[in-house]
Amino acid sequence: MELKKLFDLSGQVALVTGGSRGLGEEIATGLAEAGASLMLLARREAALTETVERLRGQGFRCEGSVCDAASGGDVRAAVEKTLEIYGYIDTLVNNAGITWGAPAEEMPLEKWQAVLDVNLTGAFLFARAVAPHMMARRRGSILNVTSIAGLRAMPQGLPTAGYVASKGGLIALTRELAAEWAPYGIRVNAIAPGFFPSRMTQKVLERLQTGIESGIPMGRIGRPGELKGAAVFLVSEAASYITGQTLAIDGGTTAR
Repeated sequence: MELKKLFDLSGQVALVTGGSRGLGEEIATGLAEAGASLMLLARREAALTETVERLRGQGFRCEGSVCDAASGGDVRAAVEKTLEIYGYIDTLVNNAGITWGAPAEEMPLEKWQAVLDVNLTGAFLFARAVAPHMMARRRGSILNVTSIAGLRAMPQGLPTAGYVASKGGLIALTRELAAEWAPYGIRVNAIAPGFFPSRMTQKVLERLQTGIESGIPMGRIGRPGELKGAAVFLVSEAASYITGQTLAIDGGTTAR
């Protein structure tokens, strides 16, 4: 197969959770640019509608649906809606995520649980919901958006035990699902972004960006557009023999 065709997602359908803004929006845009049709999911209807309309305005086929990734009922309904519209799902991107900052000894249990419910359980619910359809077609790709927080402790001043635990768990889940579902032609991989500008990181970067960048070998945080290439690669035929892997996109942070 020619190199360009390896990265071509034409005719494929991608379901992206947390796809209305930030890193999820960037990944969704990259998939669309590679030829995929999209179903974007998010909790906030206004932001979701804005992103769907923007992508449609650029000539991409894109649908959207309000969904809480922590709700089993919402997850099932979102997958069924995607199948009703498109008929199949080639790619699932588990990007929906939340965080809560507090020292571990002060972390409210309900906040800890809420973070795990969205970041880890939500990813499992979506993977479990799409897997039977992918198994029936003997093909599919799942991309979990984890974080370097799942690979190492967060910098001083950023106590987020629930977030770290959820992302570490998602990396482990990636490996397990990859091993279980490889015989069915389903690949499961993850990307682990470092610090990128987003709604979630805005306040942290306002306080600590200089210190954070001092710990990054490349000397800066990630820039818009530096994530989507890796996402497209891992879900495309260019990565057809790659599964169970987590790719850090962090300017070398985890190299130290």
